Amino acid sequence: MMSTVSYLGGWLGATGLAVAFALASPTDSSVMGHLPAFMSQTLMRQPLAVPDGLPSDRTLALITFKRGQRDQADSWIRGLNLQNDASIAWVRMPVIKDPGTLTGRSAVEDKLLRHYPTDTERANLVPVFTDRANFARSAGLNSTEQVYAVVINRQGEVLARMGGQYDPDKARTLRETLLAQSF
Repeated sequence: MMSTVSYLGGWLGATGLAVAFALASPTDSSVMGHLPAFMSQTLMRQPLAVPDGLPSDRTLALITFKRGQRDQADSWIRGLNLQNDASIAWVRMPVIKDPGTLTGRSAVEDKLLRHYPTDTERANLVPVFTDRANFARSAGLNSTEQVYAVVINRQGEVLARMGGQYDPDKARTLRETLLAQSF
């Protein structure tokens, strides 16, 4: 039969170990998720390693999961004047269920090419062929039912995220995160 002192010693040991692990593990409360690393290409056929090959240390990514979400993404482009404001590095990132074959992916890219006819639109469009739910979960997004405007760094950390339609208050928060310097 174990004594009270033995139970207390075991409890203190387990608690001490838990505290040691908590202190040793890196935590950054400003990171809201992590964009998975992958190789892709813009619709201009420019290869792009995400996230380390993104155009800036902090990039705005407009992430869509469904065809019907294009208008919400466009509202962010218009609201932030992204087509004319070179101070914000940004990409449009439709997350598409991977058809599993090169032919299937090419067919999807052909549809995107018809929908986005200008070089400017194509240069910022980076299709992601993967499982949508897993991508959303990894990036710290609540669902695939809305558009997300997220600020990501070259380590893939999601530093800010706003869901849904463009809103000036949401945009202000994203802009502040985009312009903030990391130390």
